[in-house]
Amino acid sequence: MGTSAAQPPYPFIFLASTLILLLQLFTSVTSIGVNYGTLGDNLPPPSQVAQFIRDRTKIDRVKLYDMNPDIIRAFANTGISLSVTVPNGDIPGLANPRAARRWVAANVKPFYPQTKILYILVGNEVLHWGDQNMISNLVPAMQAIHNALVRAGLGAIKVTTPHSLIILQNSDPPSTAAFRPGWDRAILAPMLQFHRRTKSPFMVNPYPYFSWSPKNTKFTLFQRNPGVRDRLTGKIYTNMYDLLLDAVFMSMKKLGFADVGIAVGEVGWPSMGEPWLVQCTVENARWHNLNILRKAESGVGTPLMPGRRFETYIFALFNENLKPGSTAEKNFGLFRPDFSPVYDIGIMRGAQNGGGARPLPLPGKQWCVPKATAGDAALQANVNWVCSTGVDCRPIQPGGACFNPNTVRSHAAFAMNAYYQAKGHQNFNCDFSGTGVVSTSDPSK
Repeated sequence: MGTSAAQPPYPFIFLASTLILLLQLFTSVTSIGVNYGTLGDNLPPPSQVAQFIRDRTKIDRVKLYDMNPDIIRAFANTGISLSVTVPNGDIPGLANPRAARRWVAANVKPFYPQTKILYILVGNEVLHWGDQNMISNLVPAMQAIHNALVRAGLGAIKVTTPHSLIILQNSDPPSTAAFRPGWDRAILAPMLQFHRRTKSPFMVNPYPYFSWSPKNTKFTLFQRNPGVRDRLTGKIYTNMYDLLLDAVFMSMKKLGFADVGIAVGEVGWPSMGEPWLVQCTVENARWHNLNILRKAESGVGTPLMPGRRFETYIFALFNENLKPGSTAEKNFGLFRPDFSPVYDIGIMRGAQNGGGARPLPLPGKQWCVPKATAGDAALQANVNWVCSTGVDCRPIQPGGACFNPNTVRSHAAFAMNAYYQAKGHQNFNCDFSGTGVVSTSDPSK
């Protein structure tokens, strides 16, 4: 964060904003969006997913990453608003008006209005991942699809495209934020003009998670902190989420489009990651997403956009075991594939509002122990990591009550189990990169 260590504390401002959020804990969440990804080999069929969302949750809008007809059909007559995504590779072809009309006739008209399609998303983070052909055709494709929808009598369906924050040249402090040169005038200004004309939102994916560092944990996780002052505007920021949204707003304002609405296409926090990703915990994910939802519902807005509500889509609906990348990438889900909640943020029908929820321990007495096949090097790495997280490892230090037998396996059994017990008996806290297993037999006996 671009702030000086000499910044004075602003406890009153933090307290005021916190009280506003806490007041919302006592009102029911009525409008929640979620991203429904399908990169898993253990996910339930779309018909079950649609029924679960409709009958068991308060989620009222769902965002897809493709045009899967089985999923689109599954949400028919549910009342749930659906956003569907044009693959990035299809964008250049859809800049042609005739091709766009054929696409709408084949991919949208057969499902609407039985399926309540809200947005056509033209690609996903195209400026981040797309090639130059996709990028240069992005706005023309958005215009062509919009015109095709209007011509087909489907003008109520809006067109937009989600952006990662790579579109910003800088974001901190928000007053200095601006879109990247080259994209600002050539791509984003015409796009924002399109959004203004069609009354569709500019969609961004502002992840505080990707700004996390050990030094700014409180700021990224909506915890009490002194606040950060933007010297040019005088505005005080007590969380990274507001800062990122205001950076987007200021960038839009500098191009003359402060009146265009902003939607949050993705935001989330993983509940599990590699051992060294200490920020990826169930409690951090729960608290982060709870605050995101409460801010969306409260309408409190941000320092530069007071009183504004942001349509918000949490990432993601499910943990997805086939997602490429790290363990954290696979564990952004609100739910496991069996529909059990990873944690409670108050989105289940008939549930409390998530304010005091904690992960529930599994029944019975259980211990985390090393697998018989685990090698000493891996087990010693487990010991080193557990002891670095704040778990009390003094009993396995020389002279400690559990120092003997003085073997790596014995010390690892103590450390791994201590971590597992401290984290609430969740199975994933005994994984240790595949070297741990939950046992019902007390290893000390």
